[in-house]
Amino acid sequence: MERESFSSRLGFILISAGCAIGLGNVWRFPFITGLYGGASFVLIYLCFLLLLGLPIMVAEFAVGRASVRSAAKSFDVLEPAGTKWHLYKYGAIAGNVLLMMFYTTVSGWMLYYFYKMAVGGFVGLDAKGVGNVFGSLLSDPVTMAGNMIIIVLSCFGVCYLGVKAGVERITKNMMACLLLLMLILAINSITLPNSSAGLKYYLYPDFNRVLEHGIREVVFAAMGQAFFTLSLGIGALAIFGSYIGKEQRLTGEAMWIMALDTFVAIVSGLIIFPACFSFGINPDSGPNLLFITLPNVFNAMSGGRIWGTLFFLFMLFAAMSTVIAVFENITSCICDLTGWERKKTIRFNIIAIILLSLPCVLGFNLWGHIQPLGKGTCILDLEDFLVSNNLLPLGSLIYLSFCTSRYGWGWDNFIAEADTGKGIPFPKWIRFYATYILPLIVLYIFFNGYYAMFVK
Repeated sequence: MERESFSSRLGFILISAGCAIGLGNVWRFPFITGLYGGASFVLIYLCFLLLLGLPIMVAEFAVGRASVRSAAKSFDVLEPAGTKWHLYKYGAIAGNVLLMMFYTTVSGWMLYYFYKMAVGGFVGLDAKGVGNVFGSLLSDPVTMAGNMIIIVLSCFGVCYLGVKAGVERITKNMMACLLLLMLILAINSITLPNSSAGLKYYLYPDFNRVLEHGIREVVFAAMGQAFFTLSLGIGALAIFGSYIGKEQRLTGEAMWIMALDTFVAIVSGLIIFPACFSFGINPDSGPNLLFITLPNVFNAMSGGRIWGTLFFLFMLFAAMSTVIAVFENITSCICDLTGWERKKTIRFNIIAIILLSLPCVLGFNLWGHIQPLGKGTCILDLEDFLVSNNLLPLGSLIYLSFCTSRYGWGWDNFIAEADTGKGIPFPKWIRFYATYILPLIVLYIFFNGYYAMFVK
């Protein structure tokens, strides 16, 4: 069976960026940036993005491109004879499936809010009424399941068309629209009355806020955001490395993707903070920001129904670009493992992902009594914890070790692959750091996640 590949470098960069760009860019990054000192926090974040994200991303891309396989077979192809690196395929596949078991539901929320905003469903509602819309959605398993199923069918439908005709062509257009929508929304927010207060809070470098929260807390927040924003460690990016040629070195490609991811995160804040401060609404973090706070802002804004519709269309594109990318990885993994034809695999995956996503949907209503991580938690929290606090850091450790250890693929093979083509070479001087220090940082993030969840 002939393996498809991307038709252009731009397609590879935009699709990989689409995988990395997700809801965390919007509902977490702007809030913690404002909370921890604006531009001073952004500088710390960018340092960690390069120190943590770049080596691991290049490692994932190198493994994918050298093996020309998904995570299901890449380690089998590259590992030394007699070693067991290939066993991680099950962790990588589990990570992608678990991610989709809750991300499809949250993406369904975006679809619902896009529709609700477009038809004027928030017009005339006060703050309590807006909050009740979100509460009513969570208590309605039929509506949530319906929106989740639309997301699954739409995104697998893109994959069904093929790598070039579907995933590359549609995601490129979606990402172009996403970036254009962001710029339009940001310009509108910045030009609102009294928006300067929001801009100052968000971007003015305030080291007093860094000292107020403590340098350790701020550094860990920057470290955690830099690590988790790129969705590294479960092969979700490695698959796209397997679809590209050897014309370009991988370090420059990774830097382009990180730049786009950071651009979206920063511009999201330019949309949110000026608008919130302009109308005297305190910005929140997490789902409340998107589903309660911002609809209130749009209600207060002249032409708010139009701006709100555009905002949730942007959010829908951000969510769907991630879902399409991960669906493509799951599809490729199952094809590699079973030898099934692509379209048969997708038909199987549609049914499987819908069924596996139902516990997350039901966890907010019919199964609301199930609180797996303690009081106030739900099934989504457990699924997110398993992915974010376990499979992402542990998978990143495996990719790092595989590319730097003589018991794995090894540094020389990794560098030869990463530096094939033209462009920015991978910095050889960080070999000691990537081999010994970076794994310790990732372990620190892993254990701190458990500490924050169960001890703090």
